[in-house]
Order: sequence, then C-alpha cells, then structure tokens
Amino acid sequence: MRCAIYVRLSREDEDRQQLESESVQNQKALLLSYAAERGWEVCGVYCDEDYSGADGLRPAFNRMLRAAEKREFQIILCKSQSRFTRDMELVERYIHGWFPIWGIRFIAVADNADTEVRGNKKARQINGLVNEWYLEDLSENVRMVLDLKRRKGQYIGGSPLYGYRKDPADRNRLMIDPEAAAVVRRIFQWALEEGCGGQRIAGRLNEQGIPSPARYKAEQGRGRKYPGEKGGGLWNKTAVLRILRNEMYTGVMVQGRRKKASYKSKALVSVPEGQWYRVEGTHEAIVDREAF
Repeated sequence: MRCAIYVRLSREDEDRQQLESESVQNQKALLLSYAAERGWEVCGVYCDEDYSGADGLRPAFNRMLRAAEKREFQIILCKSQSRFTRDMELVERYIHGWFPIWGIRFIAVADNADTEVRGNKKARQINGLVNEWYLEDLSENVRMVLDLKRRKGQYIGGSPLYGYRKDPADRNRLMIDPEAAAVVRRIFQWALEEGCGGQRIAGRLNEQGIPSPARYKAEQGRGRKYPGEKGGGLWNKTAVLRILRNEMYTGVMVQGRRKKASYKSKALVSVPEGQWYRVEGTHEAIVDREAF
C-alpha cells in the first residue's frame, strides 16, 4: 500500500498546542513510524506551515489532493482530522465525497478515524463540527481583542501608512518617518497653495524621481519586493488622492474601515464610516487639521 503523509501547523493552534508533539517534525516522525509498522510505502510528505485549517488554498494540501485524484497512493495519513482541515465543508467534500470515488482511505491517528472502519463516519462528522466550532470561537476571540486595541487607538495593521513607521519600542504605536513625511507635506502644500490636482502632483513627484509609497517601502526593507518596471515604482493620481483624503495624517487613528466577510474567508468588505474606530492624538500629526 502506498500512502501520503500530511502535516500542518499554524498560528491558530499556538494558544492551545504548544506541546512539542505538535511540531511539524514530530507529526512527521509519528506518521512515518505508523506507516512503517504497517509496511506501507510513503510516497510523499506534504507539509503546510502558517496556514489555517479552514484555508482551502494551502499549497501542499492541494498538491496532495491532485495526486490523490491521479491515484498515486491509496492512503492519506494525518495525525488528526484537524490537521487535514477544520472546515466541515472540506470534510464532507473530500473525506466523505471524493476520497471514496478516488479509492483513498483516510486515517487520522490521534482521532482513531479511519474511513475503512464501518460506522466511523458519524464520529468523523462530529469531530469536524467540533474543529469548526473551535475555529469560529477562536476567530471571535481574536476579533474582540483586536477591537479592544482599536478602541484604545493602538495600531494593529501590518505595513504602516506612508509617512509613518512603527515605533521599535511599541509595535502598536506609529512614529513619523521623516523622509516620507516630507513628501506628504509637499503634496498638501502643492494642493493648498498651488491648487494642483492629483494627476499633476503625481507628475511632479515622478519628475523629481521620488519613489512611490510601494517602492519606497520596498527600498526600506519594510514592504514587499520591488513592484517592477511596469509603473509599479511610479506615483499616480490614486496614490496622491489617497494621501490627501486620509485623516490619519492629522494624528487621528482611524481603523476598522474593512473587515473579513467571514472567519472562513480572506475577502474583505467595507464597513460604514459610522462604525469606524477613531481615536485622536495617538501619534504625531504630519499636517494640521486646518490644512487637512
């Protein structure tokens, strides 16, 4: 019998799964030993790190599913069903749907889950529901903590707003980035004193060789890799207007403009302005209120 081993570990498990047994290395060791004791040939070890169990776009997970569809092995071996997925929809789609069609036997060692055992299906479904409830509760708890930080005016975003950087002593606080802040002040000055529009300001910035926010952050090592030569390093009207309309440049922390549509989805939806979190005086202003 040929089997595939799947292991996964993500940040969602850190609070309750600090045990060494949950490490990727120990999951692999357990499953390799389990397969060896039964004389199964391990034809692939698939590993996803820092991916949620509800994420259906995990790269190793999907490579394994494509191999399963091609009948490259007969068994998928996991430490627990939650390592395979925490999404009940994926449990039904694959473990109870496609796997029987593809001739795949699914085994979760710690759960005693084995699709070859008659009467085991209800236990797997209950396990799937418990795993999904855990993920939903965890998501709600994380949201409550983040909302509390937003109410306190603590910055919880990833890459900070152009013109600012994170305070090394407090990652939830913004401090001015002098070089970028000077560009922001110049943009407001051109708009106020000369009546320049967004397109004209973008042209001036490009003529002066000033890198766009994305390129600047990449050059500072604080953003993604350089956007490339197809206009990624140039200013445009949208980037300029985004700066001119952002109240955070007055020292007001504005967060919660968008939120996830669901704990299962990465899609973001807009939040009505009345529900945004606004806290004044959380960081030094780059422009005053009157100029804004």
